Formats: sequence, structure tokens, C-alpha cells
Amino acid sequence: MGPTDGLTRLDDALAHLLPQAHAVAEKQVRRLEDAGGQILANDISVPADVPPADNSAVDGYAIRLADLANQPLPVSQRIPAGVAPQPLEPGTVARIFTGASVPNGADAVLMQEHASVDDAGLRTDHALSPGQNIRPRGQDLRAGSMALAAGTRLRPQELGLLASLGIAEISVRRPVRVAILTTGDELVPPGQPLPPGKIYNTNRFALRALLESLHCEVVDLGDVADTREATRTALEQAATQSDLILSSGGVSVGEEDHVRGAMEALGDVSLWRLAVKPGKPLAFGRIGTTPMLGLPGNPAAVLVTFLIVAAPFIRRLQGRSDTPAAALALPAGFSVDKASPRREFVRARRVERDGQTRIEAYPNQSSGMLSSACWADGLAVVPENTRVAHGDTLAFYPFNDLLG
Repeated sequence: MGPTDGLTRLDDALAHLLPQAHAVAEKQVRRLEDAGGQILANDISVPADVPPADNSAVDGYAIRLADLANQPLPVSQRIPAGVAPQPLEPGTVARIFTGASVPNGADAVLMQEHASVDDAGLRTDHALSPGQNIRPRGQDLRAGSMALAAGTRLRPQELGLLASLGIAEISVRRPVRVAILTTGDELVPPGQPLPPGKIYNTNRFALRALLESLHCEVVDLGDVADTREATRTALEQAATQSDLILSSGGVSVGEEDHVRGAMEALGDVSLWRLAVKPGKPLAFGRIGTTPMLGLPGNPAAVLVTFLIVAAPFIRRLQGRSDTPAAALALPAGFSVDKASPRREFVRARRVERDGQTRIEAYPNQSSGMLSSACWADGLAVVPENTRVAHGDTLAFYPFNDLLG
């Protein structure tokens, strides 16, 4: 798969991984208020025209253009939104409000600002054209057309559109279940005293939040002791409960790194070590038939590899049809003097300088420093074997787009 000094290039790794992510087939019926972020399971066709009738785009007067020659025109009815109007009497106008149905016989709506009305009726010298200020029936959606396609992620706008069709319940794919486990005898849960030699468990909470932002169902197996037996037991349990296993730590080459060995004993490892920075010690394989991604242990490396590897894999499991947002092309406000054979994902943020948006990099890119990602608002990409000078154009991915 295109190794570079024994490492797999990111593009080759994704080409290997993504075809192995098979969308969850199970479906659930959810009410609209509980369907946000879920993935539509079936195509939705439009049952009736939206809007269902011609309606007024403004507050004003429904009018028959041919009657304008016979002013003043008396007001024959008042039509607020939600009221079914009577046909417009010839030689009259109807007071009408935004969103109200246009009466039969009217062919335009005069804005109230252009009308003068007294006891005798309406007068205007404003020129009107046929259909002016009328939103026609079916302007938004026509009956029988496609409203939303299967695989659509249900954002607020999609939920609103479904509501406009009168749909209260919808069939969605079951949320992807992801089992997470963190390894390391040095890990202590937050809220407890920190003994010498220990650190607080960062990755467990970051992974939970990342997965929840993608609307996954999290199966949290907690911290796993650094032993072969404990690691194997946790992975066997995870494989029976999830569509994907995510671990952090234990995939490097140290004597206390047992995840890769357990993966090989219980299934297989088909990819190990990426030509990316940070995040080189990453493994992919299966525990039985359940796919597994073994992420690095350093917190910033966990974040980066989740965003560039795990998130695309999860989107495939979800059966999503949308395309991830393209990178922004922005000038660098930093330099890289030494080219690396690994593709580097630099924690960076956009800043305005002299009327131009540039990317600034956090000064310390250590894979253990999660504070750099809190400072940043995205990842700038330094390609393999590339030096960067101030002003060079780089790809930049906002965090929000990577988790969209």
C-alpha cells in the first residue's frame, strides 16, 4: 500500500480502509424531534405541493390587474394567514397578509406601502405585473418530486422540510455503535487524586465527545489494564457489542503495548503505522468480524487520527451520502524549514492580518499537547517532503467541517 520507510501513506490507508466500512442496515422509526443528526434510511417523495396554494409574499391587497382602470376599488374581504378565502369579487380588492392564500380571481398582490385606502376603496398609481408578490403553489416542492434522498444527514433544515410535508415520523438508520477503550496503567479518572507517575485520562472523554458529535452510540468499556489478558478480554467484549472498536494507546512497539498483539490473536491487523504526523502508531484490523481502529495514545495524535481516519470510516458506516467539506486554500503565516516524509496536520487557526486571512500555527506541535487544539480552530496540511515559507498556500480544514 505504498510504504514510505515502512509507513503507509494516508491516501493509501484510506483507500484500504473505507471500502471495508459497510453501512449499518438496521432501521429505526423516530419522531422528527428525536431525529436530528440521524441518517435518512429511505428516499422521501413529496406527497403534495409545497406551498399547497398560491400565497402572498407581502402584507397588502390581492387585486385583479384588469380592475385597476376602475379605481377606487372597494375592499370586499380580509384574508389573514390560515383562512380559506372566498373568490375575489370583480371590481374589488381583498386585504391580505403575508402567507395567506390568494383568492381565486386575483393575479397580483399590491404592497400596502403602495396603496391609499379610504372609505371609497383603494387607489394606487403603482405599476403591477402578473403574479407580482405571489408565491405560487408548488414553488418550493412539487408533488411526486424527490424531497430527500436516503443517506441524507438530518440537519435542522431537513427536519423543517420534512415538517412542511406533514411528516411526523421518519425511518433512519440505526446509529453506529462504537466501543471505546483506553489503555494505560498510568491513567486516572478525573476527579480523583493524582498519585506520582500517573496522569488523568484525557482520551476517554475526548473520544466520547467526538463520537457523540457524529451522533454515534458510545459503548464505553473504560480503562483497560496493560496486560495481554485484560486487553484480549476487553476486545472480545467490544466485538460483540459494537459496529466499530476504537482504542487509544497500546499500538506502539513497547513491552507494555498489547493492543496490536491482541488484535492479531483475535482477528487480524491489515494496516499498521501511518506516514502522518502526529499519529504514526495507528492500527486497523478486525476482532472477529468487527472492524477496529487502534489509535495512538498521545491526546493530540488521537484527535488528529480520529478526524482524518476514524471520522471518514464512521461516515461510511452511517451510510451517509453527503460529501465532506473541501479544504480551504489559505496562505501560511508560518514556515516549515525541514521537509518530512510524513504528511503533517498542524494545529492552526485563521487570523486576519492586513486585510488578508492567514493560517497561524501553534508554536508547539507536540503530540501530547491538547492545549494546542483548544487554541486552534482547524488543521493545516503540510504535504509530504514539503518545506513551507510564509505566504505559501496550504489546505486548511476547520474542525467543524471535519466533524460535519
